[in-house]
Amino acid sequence: MNPDLVNLTGKVAIVTGAGVGMGRATARLLAARGARVIVSDINAETAAATTEAIRAAGGEAHAFRCNVADEAQVARLVAEAVAVFGKLDCAVNNAAITPDNLPIHEADMAAFDRVMNVDLRSVMLCMKYEIAQILRQGTQGSIVNIGSVSSVRPQPFNPAYVAAKHGVIGLTKVGSLDYAGKGIRVNAVLPGAIDTPMLRGALETTGNTEEDFAPALSLFGRFGKPEEVAEASAWLCSDASSYVTGHSLAVEGGYLTR
Repeated sequence: MNPDLVNLTGKVAIVTGAGVGMGRATARLLAARGARVIVSDINAETAAATTEAIRAAGGEAHAFRCNVADEAQVARLVAEAVAVFGKLDCAVNNAAITPDNLPIHEADMAAFDRVMNVDLRSVMLCMKYEIAQILRQGTQGSIVNIGSVSSVRPQPFNPAYVAAKHGVIGLTKVGSLDYAGKGIRVNAVLPGAIDTPMLRGALETTGNTEEDFAPALSLFGRFGKPEEVAEASAWLCSDASSYVTGHSLAVEGGYLTR
């Protein structure tokens, strides 16, 4: 393989939910591979921290606070990428919130709507404005949507999260069909049990430990690292994956093989 294919030098990328966890690892890796990165998060402080870490490592980044469930803010996010770096080549739509934890008959519909807005509607909004910008440029591009193993294997008591993450795969497939002829690839990454603040918070709530829980969620008997998910997103953003679209790439330690 030509090593230049996995080099993102010259590309401009947006990463949402980039203040912590997988989003932060992804933003840092894309920058390390040469991309200029718009670091988006609803928390301005964590977005700034990621941006500072990228710059300290010699990369280029710009922080932008954005609530990705708000259409006007998403439109401004994409416009900011163009204003700061001149174009948009790729995006990793990663922002999400903690899954719900009630059976369907006890569902809190306000909580259901919030999960759907952040975990699914936001992906649609980001795709809408990202793809529109790439079409305006007349260039090729790559969109990566972050789903979950729950996109294909439902978990109990997570009706909103499971529905939203199933929807992410649906949007990804439709996007791949609609824009392949324009040179825009749309793929998904499906993380499993990844060691993030969200997962650690869930363990604390349930009283479980990694040693107790990980063997049921991974053939490796450990949690994944945010950097391992970032590698999948970086590959899909790069020209190395030029013949891949409409695909859902699972990064889950073999969990879905069981």
